[in-house]
Amino acid sequence: MTNFKEIEEKFELNVYPKRDIVLTKGKGAKVWDVEGKEYIDCIAGHGAVNAGHGNEEILAAMKDQSEKIITVPGTFFSPPRSKLMEKLVEISPGNLKKVFLCNSGTEAVEAAIKFARLSTKKMEFVCAMRGFHGRTLGALSATFNKKYKEDFLPLVPGFTFTPFNNFEKLREKINENTAGIILELVQGEGGINIIDQEYIKQVRKLCDERGVLLIIDEVQTGFCRTGRMFACDHFDLKPDILCLAKSIANGIPMGAVLCSDKIKIGIGKHGTTLGGNPLACATSIATLNFYLENNLAKQAKEKGDYLMEKLKEKNLSKVREVRGLGLMIGIEIKEKVKPYILELMDLGILALPAGATIIRLLPPLIISYEEIDFVIDSLSQVLK
Repeated sequence: MTNFKEIEEKFELNVYPKRDIVLTKGKGAKVWDVEGKEYIDCIAGHGAVNAGHGNEEILAAMKDQSEKIITVPGTFFSPPRSKLMEKLVEISPGNLKKVFLCNSGTEAVEAAIKFARLSTKKMEFVCAMRGFHGRTLGALSATFNKKYKEDFLPLVPGFTFTPFNNFEKLREKINENTAGIILELVQGEGGINIIDQEYIKQVRKLCDERGVLLIIDEVQTGFCRTGRMFACDHFDLKPDILCLAKSIANGIPMGAVLCSDKIKIGIGKHGTTLGGNPLACATSIATLNFYLENNLAKQAKEKGDYLMEKLKEKNLSKVREVRGLGLMIGIEIKEKVKPYILELMDLGILALPAGATIIRLLPPLIISYEEIDFVIDSLSQVLK
């Protein structure tokens, strides 16, 4: 048998902390390793595979488009691109009327930073402590955690940070050179922290009063993950820029930036070679149709509520708090989580950390209740 581990260790730049399994196949909410062991996937490509692995409707759309044309640069019109942009505007907050398509979440954030600077002619941004927005230099500048940043200093200047959900501290940071405020509505990497309704209402009002753009990063929360199509919908929030990626095409690399009419960009000011290619667009259209036709937002809410309620009922001694929105769930424990994540893997559950003491669950939204019960039982076993 080919030793895939040895090959990757030999040739890959050492940037990922590897787990000792080789994944080869996925279907629904399950994946299998090279030896045939089955796992319930509560990572789902870091929340990218909302419609499940091996989704036949999405695969059929990919196959159909791949036999027509795969790449069309943005300098030409393309039917799949046109249809996708129309669909994104249709399902997004009503003030967002323009779309830029790219390849990833960090690219979406980079574009948002450029668009905000160009549109306001201002240079500075206010971000949240514990926020995470990506690893390219601009997105990294908007990210809080020093461990991601310190080896790459100096980064882009003009980024400051305030405590999440503390409006007075945020207001103090706004000045005449503030272009935008960049926030997640549920902090993923930062620990599954949910934004306060009154706080974001005040932030929106402040942006309107001070001529500051509100940039919302829904790279992880978008597309039904939190129990609504977008987390914005929980708060009746209309951002000026909305950053999307991950589950927009069910795991195929893609990102999008949705903009209000406050954003003014001229020809040649930004671009991408592969962003908005027909293959990714056709995949995304099929993905969005699947979300809508199967009411995955409702499924995410009901299944997330069920999972959190059942876990809380267990009253597990190692658990400090269970929190989340939809199927974006954090389990804060009283110790470091790494050993427990590895124990869960031995039991057939793949889970993520969100900081040192939080287990993060991001399963496909089509996960069955039987599979959820197995996840709950496994968590109970390792956290009792």
